[in-house]
Amino acid sequence: MFSSFFSTAPPVDPNAPNFHPVSSAFKPEELFGELEPKDTEWACPGGFTVETQVFYSLFEDGRSLMCQVIHSSIGVWYPTIQFTCRLFDPNTKEHTWKSINVTNFVTPPPGLDKRSSKADQFSITYKSKPDTDFPEGYTITANLDNDLQITLDVRRPASIPGYKVGKGPNGGYSYFGPDPKNAEGYVIHRFWPRYVASGLLVHKGQATSVKGPGMFVHAIQGMRPNLVAARWNFAHFQSEAYGGVSAIQMDFTTIDAYGRKGDGSGGVITSVGSLVLGGKLAAVTAETKWPDEEQAADAGVISRAVHSKLVHDPDTGYDAPTEIVFRWAGPSIVPGATGLVDATLTLDYGKPDSYKGLIEKVDVLAEIPYVIKTMVNYVAGTKPFIYKWLNPATLHVKLPSGIIEGVSGEVDVEGTFYNEATFIS
Repeated sequence: MFSSFFSTAPPVDPNAPNFHPVSSAFKPEELFGELEPKDTEWACPGGFTVETQVFYSLFEDGRSLMCQVIHSSIGVWYPTIQFTCRLFDPNTKEHTWKSINVTNFVTPPPGLDKRSSKADQFSITYKSKPDTDFPEGYTITANLDNDLQITLDVRRPASIPGYKVGKGPNGGYSYFGPDPKNAEGYVIHRFWPRYVASGLLVHKGQATSVKGPGMFVHAIQGMRPNLVAARWNFAHFQSEAYGGVSAIQMDFTTIDAYGRKGDGSGGVITSVGSLVLGGKLAAVTAETKWPDEEQAADAGVISRAVHSKLVHDPDTGYDAPTEIVFRWAGPSIVPGATGLVDATLTLDYGKPDSYKGLIEKVDVLAEIPYVIKTMVNYVAGTKPFIYKWLNPATLHVKLPSGIIEGVSGEVDVEGTFYNEATFIS
């Protein structure tokens, strides 16, 4: 796959496509690719590759918790493995951030498969219970320091399968370079769009039980992060209404070097996502926004994150959003419920100096491993920032009958919305 990773030779045709998005690789009826066991195994690839497992939980007491394992490989150097954790309480505005370079990382641990991993500071153990209401899950334990210890069980409901965009071995992959079979790099995401979390947090010596919904993503960036994208958006909405609702979306915008007409035709937006309605996976969405085309408002499949209002933020130097509109639309995949599912979430954040629900503005280079930081800063000459928010929000849904019992037409769903906007260059 990486035979041309370090090559500087141009393609035969300099105007040939050198980006192949997953969002254009499959027909609308083929977008749902149910995960296979190997899809969420740790790959631990070499080269300049970053692989992550991330668990985002939204608890009933209002707090949010992110737990992430990051496996970073840089050329021939030994990999760096980090465990990062962010606990945020919107009621007190207290923010706890931990980032630890772990020791003695191993996957698989003895007696387990490569969906599990452990180190001296944490363990993530995959558990399978086929033919039950919750056929699989993970147990996460972490002893980060005296301030924070975590014991958390996450379980995936049987009615909400994990997915990638598209079935088969190429499902989920966006390829960089003129030849996808000999790609310069790739990006892939695999999702559990909704899980049920429960457990115990010990924060500053005080133990509290926690419970709530969340989502899980296993992702790999198979090339230098500054070459993958100039922008990222991530949306994570959860609600307990109507038996369980979620809306997730991940999109990225390529740098100028990767596009449909070769170097200089970039700025391509690849967006993937899903809707869970009535406790069932209702739709998987994927859409490509080419820079030389307008997107139709009534397209059969829609997956969009639009920064509808912007203002310059002197803290970061970027034109930051003061309003974002997320939209999902696609054919229902619920058996017996045919028709289009369409959902929109609009959030007014206010101004960057007084954002509603701002968790923090993250200086990425201050948090990633040192060797990656020096490489990215040297190559890109940029200062990446991530904006993170947590707010109450309303998801407006249009849906056919048969998805949510007793509901058809239009419905507003109140819930909790975590989202990120990342600026790299």
